[in-house]
Amino acid sequence: MSVESQRPRLYMDEHKLKQDPHDYGLADEPFSLETFKKKFQIVVVKYDGNEMEFDMIGVHPGIANAFRRLMLSEVPSMAIEKVYIYNNTSIMQDEVLAHRLGLIPLRADPRRFLYKTEESGDQGNEHDTIEFELKVKCTRRKDVKDSSNFDTIYKNHKVYSGQIKWLPKGKQAQIFSETDVGCIHDDILINQLRPGHELDLRLLAVKGIGKDHAKFSPVATAFYRLLPEIKLNRKVEGKEAFLLQKCFSPGVIGIDENDCAYVKDARYDTCSRNVYRYPQLEDAVTMSRVRDHYIFNVESVGALKPDVIFIEAVKVLKEKCRKFLEEIEAA
Repeated sequence: MSVESQRPRLYMDEHKLKQDPHDYGLADEPFSLETFKKKFQIVVVKYDGNEMEFDMIGVHPGIANAFRRLMLSEVPSMAIEKVYIYNNTSIMQDEVLAHRLGLIPLRADPRRFLYKTEESGDQGNEHDTIEFELKVKCTRRKDVKDSSNFDTIYKNHKVYSGQIKWLPKGKQAQIFSETDVGCIHDDILINQLRPGHELDLRLLAVKGIGKDHAKFSPVATAFYRLLPEIKLNRKVEGKEAFLLQKCFSPGVIGIDENDCAYVKDARYDTCSRNVYRYPQLEDAVTMSRVRDHYIFNVESVGALKPDVIFIEAVKVLKEKCRKFLEEIEAA
């Protein structure tokens, strides 16, 4: 029996999932470290800036889900935690303004900072806190008289994240530059002002994890899905071939020069089962998913690269396992 035929699959019928008759499920699989080493693979499929797609092959779903949850909620990042509002005459309430500021992603590398403790006080110190200020006042331009464009009439009527200024604490100015710790995006709209409105704020950013608040999550999204597999059971040609192509996501089914359908790339199929809407095509296709092949998509907010976030998640899991073993040995 080939390795390909031994892969555990879940078959997709019209209204239910059907297990492979040779696959007895996860419950009856004894764990073997040697078998795990042989089967386990990580393959990076796509890496583009802050987005990464990779395959995790040969693992239990509990392990795959553990990495997903760790990337979302236990890999740390820096975010604005306290906002001291000395003046806010805009129409935005103080608590709404503070909440918006907290969600602005920062470029600071959390690995270079400590978690804030009670010993460091409310203001923190150079090792665990980054301080910023935001001072903006909206005025009317005297040289502009007849215009309906607010950008032309008013100065500073839109407050952007790029107007947040870094205030180095201690020796931070010798270690970091403003581009190392400032906002990742300068064009995030924070508030809109009118003449006479003013903001005077001091912001304190600390290290935290997504489990405490979503603003500390280092990823915009992190999810996985099972690898789809599509097999044509018979020759499909002519109008049926083009109809079959429309039943799947773009790029999944191809049409050759003889107007015959073939599986071009099953990887990006969404498993919609639209093919079952047409009785003449029901027997033409077998759809399944490989039960131990996970396609991960990770998109970073920008402070850490997606591959670094995954490695940090591995470190967190390793530390959890170490503590668990220590507790067992101590019991």
